[in-house]
Amino acid sequence: MRKIQVQGVHHITLTGADRQTSIDFWEGVLGMPFVFDQPNLDNPNEGHLYFDPGDGRLITVFTDENRTADPRRTPTEPGCVHHLAFNVSLASFHLAEERLDARGIRHSGVRDRGFMNSLYFKDPMGLLIELAYYKFEPPTGCTHADVMIRAHRHRLESGDYNIQEKHLADAIEQLFLETQESLSEDRGPRHPY
Repeated sequence: MRKIQVQGVHHITLTGADRQTSIDFWEGVLGMPFVFDQPNLDNPNEGHLYFDPGDGRLITVFTDENRTADPRRTPTEPGCVHHLAFNVSLASFHLAEERLDARGIRHSGVRDRGFMNSLYFKDPMGLLIELAYYKFEPPTGCTHADVMIRAHRHRLESGDYNIQEKHLADAIEQLFLETQESLSEDRGPRHPY
């Protein structure tokens, strides 16, 4: 028996309201360019809109002109999607509350997650949306996942409840030592004063 190895998210498809409400939210609030539009090939009564979330992959939305926005929270039972999280820059994150407030969109306020900060609000159909930014940049040639797995190990070693900035810093240092060569024989910490 062998695995089917995936290599990233291809796209995520959501059920939206009507066409214009979907465009107004995904492009008009979240800034995702509207890049493709065609009928839902499995249901001729629906449209299928495609948006670029910023990494060239796709978020697609099924629309129906007879569906209206319903901001009640979508189901969260096992098997349901709890929320979608989108990466934003620190600059954009700092402005998110103000920009949501200007539209009258209720949100959670900033939530510190140890390794990232988050802000939550609902789309027009009640799906929870998260805006997030990492508190760290991985070393060149490494990914956020590379740092996270190392930080997780440091967290377990120290017996801490959740990942904290000290775990991230130690993980980044460890990855840097492993991936960046030096002419020094001893790369340990020093006190030059």
